[in-house]
Amino acid sequence: MAYNYPPKKLSVYLSDDAGSVLTFYGLWEASHFAKCWLPFCKRYNVEPRSPAAYFSKSCDLRDARDSTEWASMKNLYEEMADRIDSMVMLGKIPEELRVNKGFSEWSSGMTSRNHPPIVQILIDGRDQGSIDKDGNALPTLVYMAREKRPQHHHHFKAGALNALIRASSEISNSPVILNMDCDMYSNNSESIRQASCFFLDEEKGHDIGFVQYPQVFDNISKNDLYGNSLNVISQIGLKYDCAVEDVITGLLIHCRGWKSVFINPPRKAFLGVAPTTLAESLVQYKRWSEGHFQIFLSKYCPLILGRGKIKLGLQMGYCIFCFWAPNSLPTLYYLVIPSLCLLKGISLFPEITSPWFVPFAFVTIGKHVYGLVESLRCGSTMAGWWNSQRMWILRGTTSFLYGVIATMLKLLGFSKMGFTITAKVSDGDASKRYEKEVMEFGSSSSMFVIIASIAMLNLFCLMRGLQRLVVDGGFMGLEPLFIQILLCGLIVAIHLPIYEALFIRKDKGSLPLSVTFLSLGFAMLASMLTIV
Repeated sequence: MAYNYPPKKLSVYLSDDAGSVLTFYGLWEASHFAKCWLPFCKRYNVEPRSPAAYFSKSCDLRDARDSTEWASMKNLYEEMADRIDSMVMLGKIPEELRVNKGFSEWSSGMTSRNHPPIVQILIDGRDQGSIDKDGNALPTLVYMAREKRPQHHHHFKAGALNALIRASSEISNSPVILNMDCDMYSNNSESIRQASCFFLDEEKGHDIGFVQYPQVFDNISKNDLYGNSLNVISQIGLKYDCAVEDVITGLLIHCRGWKSVFINPPRKAFLGVAPTTLAESLVQYKRWSEGHFQIFLSKYCPLILGRGKIKLGLQMGYCIFCFWAPNSLPTLYYLVIPSLCLLKGISLFPEITSPWFVPFAFVTIGKHVYGLVESLRCGSTMAGWWNSQRMWILRGTTSFLYGVIATMLKLLGFSKMGFTITAKVSDGDASKRYEKEVMEFGSSSSMFVIIASIAMLNLFCLMRGLQRLVVDGGFMGLEPLFIQILLCGLIVAIHLPIYEALFIRKDKGSLPLSVTFLSLGFAMLASMLTIV
């Protein structure tokens, strides 16, 4: 609502798919707070204009503003936040509040999966009386909860967005839509104007289908522990039957001849909240990889749908993400088979004195050096690059593998598509460990069992390989196994946080004993397999 944009042309819609009266109460409180907050933002040119972000970061800026008004506004915001928190703790709306506009829409039998449609205009920008405390017009503010019934498929996020567009066409019918998730906030009050410039360009504006900003996170640790900065750029999405409806809609827009614009201004337009635990990150990538793979196996495959419509390079760019899930199979192979063969003394790769060793070394070293240089040029660190390599392996053996399995089960008719919501908050201790770049486990998830089993298997195999090196009396005797020893050693090095969580750490974020015993059992069982 505080964007630097004409309020008569700005309408803000909140889509509440759960139809929660507590969410409506929060928006109702925010609508009253906005009448004081918007004039304050304009008077002092506040950035960012999210009050939570602004007051948490601007303690050192108090002297640059009217300290009395600053303190008054901060108190006003904190009082509103306390009222909302108290209501959430109570779990219901008191009867005296239900006499206010909108609260009567909720009845006792409503649930998040079974409720009628609710559309409430809290601030009507068309009304001359909708003004802030300085007498300036306010943007339209609308709460919407679409109808949901157990017997009807609601199509997850895409269905919510389509319902929102239909409702907005009756209220404001604006030509441009800005979509923002609940775990993101605006960091630049000029971003709407910046994006509008492309649509209004006299020469190329009629070809622009959408403008996209880079996805930037506000809570990334120093070295990006979970590799979140490599996420896919967000696109607007409305297509059904896919867990990543944004990508498939972006592909369709491109294939229909529309062009897109990527804009990355010095001041980031939006900041989001990245997962702060390993489980959240893996679940998020499982959903993404599953959705991407479903696109590739559907009629929307970029190589089929995009043939003759978009350039081959763009088709391949889409396919990179479509192949996330099947990439789990070669990843698993290289993490398990070479190590098992090392355990049995079987050579898989050329000796280092062989001419065939050169292609292996060239591709491996070249790929990783290029990736490191690219990462450093993008502002990352050596440790950040190493973390991204670790996360690629952890996702490959869990998230991407689960994505393949889920997609195959769906195609065979054994399961239906689901939409796993990523947690938006974490407990205080987990957040502190994340800030210290300590990996968060804390559960006996099957994903963690797979990760720990692979880590233990490679540790066993490396110890056996080093034992052979000592017993056989030197390096030359193990020249045929050198690449496998090196590969196994790198795998062990990249899994060091796993060993710490298994055997050293005692905090709540460590791995449970059940995972330790299961991983040891699976690793020993695998080491007894016969390799032919």
